[in-house]
Amino acid sequence: MFYGLATNKIRVPGHRFTHTLCDIETLNRRALEEAFYDVTAISFHAYPYLQQNYALMGCGGSVGEGYGPMVVSSRRLTPEDLGRIRIAVPGTLTTAYLALKIFNPAVETVVVPFDQIIPRILTGEFEAGLIIHEGQLTYSSSGLYKVIDLGIWWRETTGLVLPLGGNAIRRSLGADAHKIISKALRDSIRHALEHREQALEYAMQFARDLDSGLANRFVSMYVNDRTLDYGADGREAIRKLLEMGHERGIITVAPQVDFVD
Repeated sequence: MFYGLATNKIRVPGHRFTHTLCDIETLNRRALEEAFYDVTAISFHAYPYLQQNYALMGCGGSVGEGYGPMVVSSRRLTPEDLGRIRIAVPGTLTTAYLALKIFNPAVETVVVPFDQIIPRILTGEFEAGLIIHEGQLTYSSSGLYKVIDLGIWWRETTGLVLPLGGNAIRRSLGADAHKIISKALRDSIRHALEHREQALEYAMQFARDLDSGLANRFVSMYVNDRTLDYGADGREAIRKLLEMGHERGIITVAPQVDFVD
């Protein structure tokens, strides 16, 4: 998404962009505690807690089109079994965690860094874990089993796509900056989609033991036309997800979803 901006393929007079890499739960917490970044990737689950300081941008989101975060395990389990075991999760503000708790509010969870979940299942510390990264494509090669794909479950339950993460911008920057920065980000995404090979080569420096074929497949899942614009149904899905989380007591703040565009 940020290839064009990070490499100065997309330039915006009067603005300088500094690219900072963190895992999504760290970004959620920094935005919550410090409102540190002008523009930040966030989990949609985190948004109600950030909405006073941030608005959502209309581009830059990752959406699961009938797929999404999944629970994998070291032995064959059914979705009903999840209420009887501890599950490693990548953070309590992630959208994956929200979807899991909507699916089964009784699940017991333990927060583990996202890239340590599969290794700690393999060591036997946990029987199951909630994965949000490219392990969605590679878990079986580690000898793990899929228990549930929350993107499939969400579509079967609501008929909607599963919105996972988006980009938020500080409200205090003002409407003019919101417009300029939103266009810059959309231009960066469009540039990456139109120069896919170069953008993927850039992104591969951040990949963890992933070959280019799998990386391309994973990127295709979460950076696509929906990233340029959620669409009316995508925006409906964001509102539905957050409202459902609030109605069930998982989100303690009433969500007020608004987009700067």
